[in-house]
Amino acid sequence: MQKRRPVRESSKTTPERNGKALDSGEKKKRSERRLMKFEELPRYLKDNEYIHNHYRCEWSLTETFLSAFSWHNETLNIWTHLGGFLIFGWMMVVSCMETTEVGLAGFVNVFSSKKFNFLGGSSNDRVTIRWPWPSMAKAVYFSSDHHDSNVTHTSSFLNPQGDVEYETIPKWPWLVFLTGAMTCLICSSMSHLFACHSRRFNLFFWRLDYAGISLMIVCSFFAPIYYAFSCHTNWRLFYLSSISILGLLAIFALLSPALSAPRFRSFRAALFLTMGFSGVIPASHVLYLHKDHPNVVIALVYELAMAVLYATGAGFYVSRIPERWKPGAFDIAGHSHQIFHVFVVLGALAHSVASLLIMDFRRASPSCAF
Repeated sequence: MQKRRPVRESSKTTPERNGKALDSGEKKKRSERRLMKFEELPRYLKDNEYIHNHYRCEWSLTETFLSAFSWHNETLNIWTHLGGFLIFGWMMVVSCMETTEVGLAGFVNVFSSKKFNFLGGSSNDRVTIRWPWPSMAKAVYFSSDHHDSNVTHTSSFLNPQGDVEYETIPKWPWLVFLTGAMTCLICSSMSHLFACHSRRFNLFFWRLDYAGISLMIVCSFFAPIYYAFSCHTNWRLFYLSSISILGLLAIFALLSPALSAPRFRSFRAALFLTMGFSGVIPASHVLYLHKDHPNVVIALVYELAMAVLYATGAGFYVSRIPERWKPGAFDIAGHSHQIFHVFVVLGALAHSVASLLIMDFRRASPSCAF
């Protein structure tokens, strides 16, 4: 009688089953959304070795988008600039309203409804601002008069009696600045949100971010230079052309993938600061031409504050303080890039006030009668 051989599992069956098990486990692992540590990241996502944990890595587009509403080490980077975008978006809407005067007077009246006193009182037809500096000890009054929607009218920033005529000025240079600020801030927010999705997204969005910063710097020059040099058109053309060319060169340089690498962090900061501080030349020129006008002086004080804010933010960006002092302690909140973002928004707001002051000055000087 022939002995039955034991039935063995086919050699083909086991790998298939094991393969299915492996495939299932692999898919499960890939679909698992988890925050990773720095050492687990692919090389292209390793930017700051002092931030140890809470990284997103190659999540799906849906998960990446929804991560804006969860906690990780980019959450505050996303929302600090998204918040700034909303602030400047509100300013854009207010500026485009038919009844809005674009100028510091106009924006004060938006808040005050013509019945607000910065010192705690009220007035039926004007807003009072008393400057803290001794040289500006006298009260400066704002009042308003609305006319054409395409151009802006206002009464005196410098003359409360209203005994001068006020010139209409175009809105577009101011809107150019707001557009540049909004573009920069939303590009930055989107970059921090989507750059973790893939290597291709990482390269694209960080280059977009750097281009947005350059665009914002260029657009920031338009309003103050256009209004301050309205009666010096050759100088206005020279300054605006120069900064536009410099901005385009910076954008082309930063579109190089190599310059997106972490080791060029200092170079990028230096390039942006050089572009920004090139404004010292036209600012000095404006001061020379209009040094007797208080709002020009005050506007330059705000521009100086803007420069200090931007430089301070860049200092945090390059030095990676405070996470350098205590690695891993500032992974979620308080690291240098978040601080940098806050200073950028504050600097842009300081520049907004300076631009609005220059606009009010320009209206108070009709027909170039300085």
